[in-house]
Amino acid sequence: MAMTDSTGSTWRYRWACRQNDRRLRVFRAAEEAWQRRDDELRRLRTLARSFHGSVEAGAGLPMELGPGEVVFWTLPAAQLVEVRHTAVLPAPELTVEPDPPVLRPRRPEGVRVVDAGLAVLTNRRLVLLGGRGRRDWAYGRMTGLSHDPGTPVTLIQVLDRRRTSGLLLPTGVVADFRFKLTLAFADAIEQRAAVVAQLDELIEEHTAARPARPAVLTPAQARISARVPGGRRTVAVGAALALIVPAVLFESDPPVRPGSERAAAATHVSTATPAPPPVAPAVRIGASTSPKPHRTRATTATGPSRSPQPAVDRRCGAPANPFGYDFCGGQRIRKPARGVCDWFDCVPGFWSGRGWLVQCRDGAVSLAGGQRDACSRHQGFRRTFWT
Repeated sequence: MAMTDSTGSTWRYRWACRQNDRRLRVFRAAEEAWQRRDDELRRLRTLARSFHGSVEAGAGLPMELGPGEVVFWTLPAAQLVEVRHTAVLPAPELTVEPDPPVLRPRRPEGVRVVDAGLAVLTNRRLVLLGGRGRRDWAYGRMTGLSHDPGTPVTLIQVLDRRRTSGLLLPTGVVADFRFKLTLAFADAIEQRAAVVAQLDELIEEHTAARPARPAVLTPAQARISARVPGGRRTVAVGAALALIVPAVLFESDPPVRPGSERAAAATHVSTATPAPPPVAPAVRIGASTSPKPHRTRATTATGPSRSPQPAVDRRCGAPANPFGYDFCGGQRIRKPARGVCDWFDCVPGFWSGRGWLVQCRDGAVSLAGGQRDACSRHQGFRRTFWT
């Protein structure tokens, strides 16, 4: 005997079972991905608080540690690379990559390998002990740092060296190396607390984005379109064809029966040319231009009108803007719209900032979120914009 639901329909029961199974599989996959990312963020936060290195880790290395210098990390399979055409690299940042990209084991164009050996990361410098000698990058003299987003290459510029150089590492250790290099640099400038605070913020955002378990569908929620192969998409295509085909047939010429031309010619009709129907004069409509944003207070329109109803505002105190930027929460804005300074009071040199969109205490807007000198000339950092 076939199983039926409360409506007495077996196909509705089967539809509900299929839909619930599919929704549950999607939810479990999203939950597993969320859990892996949550574990990784919490591991990085624990590492950021307990990552202090040791002098014993440098025992046996063919290099002498300075006073107070400790070893954080070593890797024996590193390659020294140099850039043929030197360009100015961005200044070192304390930004933690929330989603490390997938890297390909290749060298970028214009980068050549010149040596290989043991890479050593300390709280004072990054060192490569290669077959041709030693290469040091001291944090105190570092002027530029760039992690290639598609390849396992990190390039560094320092004051006492003209040519840009760096390391090419195995793809499996790149994310760990870049995070520990950020921590080591933060230690050198006494800003490790900023890295920990950034990880706390990422964990809070990730916790708020946890996938919710889907509601269970019942057989009574099944629609009749579920019985059609392809579901609602097939029904929509069929409805579109049902509208298009009659329209095409209506616009096409009707069939002509044999002898109809002779019958039409024998019919007596008036030879006068009928007057064409009157046509209304054409009116040319020009393309309307959208008004530019102004920061002045809008004037009240005159004439009888209803009092405006207050609109529901989800800006949480943010200035009015067409981009949806607010203080309510969501995702940080690292690449704001080009017209952002038409709606906000941007700081001088706004587009040279490297970080996310923040508001300073004097109301100015800066693109230096996450930097230690963010809003330093505008009474300090106040809060972050979200989208």
